Amino acid sequence: MIVIKTIQEIRDRVGAWKKEGLSIGLVPTMGYLHEGHQSLIRKSAEQNDRTVVSVFVNPIQFGPNEDLETYPRDLERDRAAVEEAGGDLIFNPEPAEMYPDHFTSFIDTTETTELLCGAVRPVHFRGVCTVVGKLFNIVCPDRAYFGLKDAQQFATIRRFVRDLNFPVEIVACPIVRESDGLAKSSRNTYLSPAERKAAVILSKSLNLGRQAIEEGERDAGKVIDIITASLKSEPLARIDYVEAVDFGNIQRVGRIQGETLVAVAVYIGKTRLIDNFLINTEEKQ
Repeated sequence: MIVIKTIQEIRDRVGAWKKEGLSIGLVPTMGYLHEGHQSLIRKSAEQNDRTVVSVFVNPIQFGPNEDLETYPRDLERDRAAVEEAGGDLIFNPEPAEMYPDHFTSFIDTTETTELLCGAVRPVHFRGVCTVVGKLFNIVCPDRAYFGLKDAQQFATIRRFVRDLNFPVEIVACPIVRESDGLAKSSRNTYLSPAERKAAVILSKSLNLGRQAIEEGERDAGKVIDIITASLKSEPLARIDYVEAVDFGNIQRVGRIQGETLVAVAVYIGKTRLIDNFLINTEEKQ
């Protein structure tokens, strides 16, 4: 598995592929890859001639009290995961390579970042969009792949790509879950055995909300109340948010209609986990 550390080298390699007429897929990650990441790599390998996986713990998307220093890192593990899933190379730059001295330019977004994680992590999406925009300009992929566990991230990237005319197709991939329903996440490694058991409450609570919608409930407030009550039944859970939003603009909705994102963020102990479901339904009278 090839690991490239510099922008010039990745540009040279991808440029040679493009001269051969090969299509390029990009899977941006922060590393410590799991089966969810591998599902993105596999989808890219199916749809493109070559797949680049970036492994970069992006410092500018972390707030001052967040887990930048403790975020799990294991490049050798990641190399094996990328190779197994069918990726062709890893782009693993150092922070100074991506953000040289006196770096002052950022991609900022509005509307899709006002609620959910954007409300409590004020620098997060500026950092995400900036690094993804840089990766798009460095790799020049035909397609880029993002998991829907970070649905607000997907909606925000899709919007800035449209607004700023990036020539990249943004591909959504479904959430990959553990056998008990917990959404796969690199941060799951932070959980103690008792916390890991308690964390299943996120998916269980969301399933109750989905069931209510499928049975005809359209009042977003009532769906939120059902999910909230279930989350509160777990002593180790502390709710950050429970929201129902339009998936296009990530703004709150009063009724469940069209493509709706129902999302939660919950602290289990000190670990903040997110989960969601998307549902597309027409308003019923």
